[in-house]
Amino acid sequence: MSAMEDPADPEPMVNVLSFGSRKFSINRNTGVPRPCRRFSIGGPSNNETSSKVHRQFRAAHEGHLPHAGLDATRASTGVVWCTERAGEHGFFDEPDKWANLGQGAPEVDDEIEGCFPRPKTLDISVNSREYGPTAGIKPLRVAVARLYNEMHRKGKPSQYTWENVAIVPGGRAGLIRIAAVLNNAYVGFFIPDYTAYNEMLSLFKNFAAIPIPLSEEEGYHIHPQKIAEEIARGTGVILTSNPRNPTGRVVKNPELAEIQDLCRERATLVSDEFYSGYNYTSDCDGTTVSAAENVDDVDEDDVLIIDGLTKRFRLPGWRVAWILGPKEFIKAIGSCGSYLDGGTNVPFQEAAIPMLEPSLVQKEMVALQRHFRDKRDHVIDRLRGMGFTINTVPDSTFYLWLNLEGLPQQISDGLNFFQACLEEKVIVVPGIFFDLNPAKRRDLFDSPCHHFVRFSYGPRMETLKMGLDGIERVVNKFKKASGAWKK
Repeated sequence: MSAMEDPADPEPMVNVLSFGSRKFSINRNTGVPRPCRRFSIGGPSNNETSSKVHRQFRAAHEGHLPHAGLDATRASTGVVWCTERAGEHGFFDEPDKWANLGQGAPEVDDEIEGCFPRPKTLDISVNSREYGPTAGIKPLRVAVARLYNEMHRKGKPSQYTWENVAIVPGGRAGLIRIAAVLNNAYVGFFIPDYTAYNEMLSLFKNFAAIPIPLSEEEGYHIHPQKIAEEIARGTGVILTSNPRNPTGRVVKNPELAEIQDLCRERATLVSDEFYSGYNYTSDCDGTTVSAAENVDDVDEDDVLIIDGLTKRFRLPGWRVAWILGPKEFIKAIGSCGSYLDGGTNVPFQEAAIPMLEPSLVQKEMVALQRHFRDKRDHVIDRLRGMGFTINTVPDSTFYLWLNLEGLPQQISDGLNFFQACLEEKVIVVPGIFFDLNPAKRRDLFDSPCHHFVRFSYGPRMETLKMGLDGIERVVNKFKKASGAWKK
């Protein structure tokens, strides 16, 4: 009988491995790590061992004692976890007194100059009471195809048709559908990136997820050479947000075209373009960034584009999104909705059609870009005034990837900064959640994202000012307590 099977062993089913100085060990029955932290190169810092929020994070992510059939580690993504912690401090009781700079949502009011008013009522047709097709209603699919042809494919012989479009109930549902139809492949994903990719990359066993770390020194830029290296080692699918969440950077032409040339006939590119409208690289002229512009043949190029009403149309509550791609892919993506999500709400699909008129969208994007660029500039000025170092100004999205390394030690990591902000009724998202770790193979407390938070300037200006005031109080409090602050 082996040591692992010895009933007298006080810690049964324990694996202990060592690779040089790196050790990991966990009790499979209790989920409790043994004295050496899993996959870690050093012990926890004093900040970690004395921090309530670090203990909560570990409890949520390092193995639970499950109820029968329950894997509680799948219960929440990073933003939800942060909101739950805020709820413990009263956020759910008095949300108006809080500055929620963690939720990845834009302001939804009809007060942005130049933006068209959103519908306040819906004309619900009799037909929309029926089950809708899981690939979406044809008129909306036609409208999406027309929008992309008009904005990104003028003069090109290959044009999108309604058969190149699937309507899905939100971005996460779209990502899950894509994951469901992928074949047995290596799927490359970048670090840092969108937190919900963790779930997408871990729910299905038909592919293996391969992390691709990006360099902080290079502004987390995705270079074509990096893509070439991944394809050379056998990666068959590349998944990325572009513009990029959480770093606020965008890959545009000619580099985007070069990346697509590298992928053509070698790898499927999944381009998450939910922030395509938040583009500040062209003097806010309404230009959006999309891989659709570089597709040679809409039915041959393995490029899947996902976007929707959520971000650039500022309607996150509608849960109307779409996927563009080759007809073969779209047919499979539409069909798998029958067993994954049941399809998108039909009345909201009908209401979305007039919003996608290309000239209306162009005007909307101009107004959107100018408004959010002004908010970005205000936030950066305030944070720099507090002493934060912001070397690279985001050129897209509505996020700041905020480095905390220069702050007093007690709040120089994302989790402790998050905890301190909760005391001032401010929510941000610790950077550790964007260090995607779908297979749980790494100890995230060695993460290169540990000293960052994601700051959203999506909310209204009044909320941003309230949040910035709260962050300034946090900084001043710990600056005073430490007696000195490295600036």
